[in-house]
Amino acid sequence: MDLFTYRREELGREQAPLATRMRPRTLEEFVGQEKVVGEGTYLRRAIEEDRLQTAIFWGPPGSGKTTLAAIIANLTRAHFRQLSAVTSGVAEVRALIREAEDRLAMEGARTILFIDEIHRFNKAQQDALLPAVEQGTVVLIGATTENPYFEVNSALVSRSKIFRLEPLSEEEVRAVVERALADGERGLGNTGLVVDEEALEHIVRTAGGDARSALNTLEAAALLALEKGGRRHVDLAVAEEAAQRRALLYDKWGDSHYDTISAFIKSMRGSDPHAAVYWLARMLKAGEDPRFIARRMVIFASEDVGLADSRALMVADAAARAVEYVGMPECGLNLAHAALYLALAPKSNSATRAISAASRDVEEGAAATVPPHLRDAHYRGAAELGHGEGYLYPHHFPRHYVEQEYLPRGMEDRRYYEPGGEGEEAGLVEEWKERLRGAKEGGGSGSGDDERGGAGSCSRDGEGRPRGPTEG
Repeated sequence: MDLFTYRREELGREQAPLATRMRPRTLEEFVGQEKVVGEGTYLRRAIEEDRLQTAIFWGPPGSGKTTLAAIIANLTRAHFRQLSAVTSGVAEVRALIREAEDRLAMEGARTILFIDEIHRFNKAQQDALLPAVEQGTVVLIGATTENPYFEVNSALVSRSKIFRLEPLSEEEVRAVVERALADGERGLGNTGLVVDEEALEHIVRTAGGDARSALNTLEAAALLALEKGGRRHVDLAVAEEAAQRRALLYDKWGDSHYDTISAFIKSMRGSDPHAAVYWLARMLKAGEDPRFIARRMVIFASEDVGLADSRALMVADAAARAVEYVGMPECGLNLAHAALYLALAPKSNSATRAISAASRDVEEGAAATVPPHLRDAHYRGAAELGHGEGYLYPHHFPRHYVEQEYLPRGMEDRRYYEPGGEGEEAGLVEEWKERLRGAKEGGGSGSGDDERGGAGSCSRDGEGRPRGPTEG
């Protein structure tokens, strides 16, 4: 390397964005993803021992996919090549594979090929990679923000180990930002920059788990601080301008967190879709974990909508799954869909009242023994103990109903379920009552008469007890 080339690379490093300059060079500098590259994990051992096999790093922007590839490039003895799926075509892929074949044949050296945004490769480009991956000509490392099981050739996926990277926590993003503020060689440690605590919190919160975004905002804030009189002081106003987002009064671990989710739930319970979607938007904009919001809606679907509209639970559960599959910010649409459905749905808390009343009895000592006729009668020796004796199998009676006691002795008068009168529940309860009335009028009240000769036609075991095909 001549002096001019060295100076050109040196200037390039100095003028590179802060996020590029601060990119971790070793696994020790890498922040987050403990489940993927923590001590003792498969991937960490594979990187340290230079025996990495074909892998796909899947995760949101700023979670460390490209950084991990750069660390591998620094540590591996293999030849490292990088392609971008945005700018490379089939010709480039095939040329690189030919180089790798020659290198392996002549030098015995492996080639690690890193492809950023591999999901952008079309089928022909991905197919061109497959033979080289299968034969071990190249060790492929793909990075993608999309679900590889849907966006990457299934043949490539089946030959790759998938590593799922999660958004960084706020504590981890804060650690990245504080390192940049303290680092005098690559970061801002020698600039005399002072960042107020509330400004730092705003930078971290608005990053949404994206370390690169946080560092870009910090760098923009540092430049703004210099432009405004050279104060080298980043206050909340400067941080807001740099992030292009105003700070919201929202403490994820304090009163604002609980107050806002409370307002969200009460708005849905009060059947106000306008307020529900407002509080949802406020939480998402403030950086609340969408999984937390989704969990609360799944609970709400049974707690406050319940049997009035049982589809509410399916909608809420689908939204929770969408959060994991789609991720932010797009999953905000799924959460809004579910929140509006829950707010508009008829309401019933009968399930809540039923389980609460039953739990109260259990806690107060009403957990009586299981009646003999309801006990498991399948194992050897159960008959001698009288288990199942006298049990009437409902499917052998008209309308699949027969009157018999299911609660423990002494609790026969307990009634835990009090039906609500809204939505589908009213009709569901009326159908239930009608079915029971019809069964009783048709002889299904324990008299033993049915269309096949009553209880005497039931399948019975050696002791004469009724026994159904799925009897417990």
